[in-house]
Amino acid sequence: MSETLADYVESQDELVREAALALPHQFSQCTYALGPVRQAVYLCLTCPEVRGICSACSIACHTDHNQIELFPKRDFRCDCPTEGIAHVCTLHTQKEPINASNEYGQNFQSKFCRCGRPYDAKTEREAMIQCLSCEDWFHESCCMLRTRPEPRPPTPEPDHHDTPPETVGEGGSANEESDATTGDDAASEASSSGLPPALITAEDYDCFVCRDCVMKIPTLRRIVGTPGAITVLRADVDSPWTRVGNDPSQEDADAHISIDTISDQPANAGDKRVASETSVEPAAKRARTESPSSSGSKPCLAPPPEPLVQDTYSTPDPDWTTISCTGDVFLTENFRDRWCRCDSCLPSLEAHPYLLEEEETYEPPEDPDSGLTLEELGMRALERLPRDRAIDGILAFNSMRDNLRAYLRPFAEDGKIVGEADVQNFFEQLNKARADALS
Repeated sequence: MSETLADYVESQDELVREAALALPHQFSQCTYALGPVRQAVYLCLTCPEVRGICSACSIACHTDHNQIELFPKRDFRCDCPTEGIAHVCTLHTQKEPINASNEYGQNFQSKFCRCGRPYDAKTEREAMIQCLSCEDWFHESCCMLRTRPEPRPPTPEPDHHDTPPETVGEGGSANEESDATTGDDAASEASSSGLPPALITAEDYDCFVCRDCVMKIPTLRRIVGTPGAITVLRADVDSPWTRVGNDPSQEDADAHISIDTISDQPANAGDKRVASETSVEPAAKRARTESPSSSGSKPCLAPPPEPLVQDTYSTPDPDWTTISCTGDVFLTENFRDRWCRCDSCLPSLEAHPYLLEEEETYEPPEDPDSGLTLEELGMRALERLPRDRAIDGILAFNSMRDNLRAYLRPFAEDGKIVGEADVQNFFEQLNKARADALS
């Protein structure tokens, strides 16, 4: 098998273009100097310490290490240049004290979800969802959105940067843009391809908040199950799980939808979910209540609470395996614009600013060389060299070009095809001549 020089150059340019799409940023600066910021965090499994590193250090300092991408974590400072990691940071060479403010949840033990299962990239079939509040990851089956699928057969060893399955929800997602840079949303069906669609899919909501976090935020807890705050519940332990609280913009479609009535046909990535619906009064049409306003206070415009949900929250130490509601909430698009901001509701929202305003996630600066061809990259590298070294480089290139022409001329005269072995032979002769000149 052989290829022309033009084919070879085009194949190399295609590799450059693919690299530019995969890694469009510069990874030359550790984020430690920025202090605690919301940023993509990686867990290095090769290093023995349980610490997190930034995206630049994951590439520059831990290139040959096995890693898991944990996706964005708020108020996190890179541990790579600190005394918390023995491995030397090549980007921030001064050793810094341990980051006392960083929080290391169970994700840093390579465990995820309320079930605490380790993540295994080789066998996991199921989508996972990141909580907007605690930023842990949850299996769809643990949120009662589907039955737990059987693990897939083991696959070859993953790359150094393993990632949780493709995910949904603003709290963090693996891909719609894989670096979780624009809202962190993705279709859960992508990683659950071949499985029936989940009871709630990525198209149905914007953000997910797990029940433990909901319990800590009174204003959020109050609206679970109302329009725009979808949750999953059931009448009793023998009844199917259903969902309530669809998007308020879909008033006529708001209904209790059962996980048992979802189509059994496998869903491919991006497929629409087909579900049967039973007729119930749309929750979005219920009248809002206003609490009597005292002098100078705003009336409460929160929708009436969903009784079954509130009964669940009020149960002391609930047994979630037998309870009627999962307690999780899936907030639909534009949920931040719908909050009641009365004197009663606003304080618990202000205590969690990400509920009021979308957070900014740090991204490394754009790489100015990203997307350039090999020729353009070579010229730019040449321009950055001192003049004497640039001249030496040009002379060396011209010499190699002349030698290559002389080597290939007999092939052209005889009409012979240049094979891979011929090219390797040329460079072996070139390296031998260079070694002889230096000896």
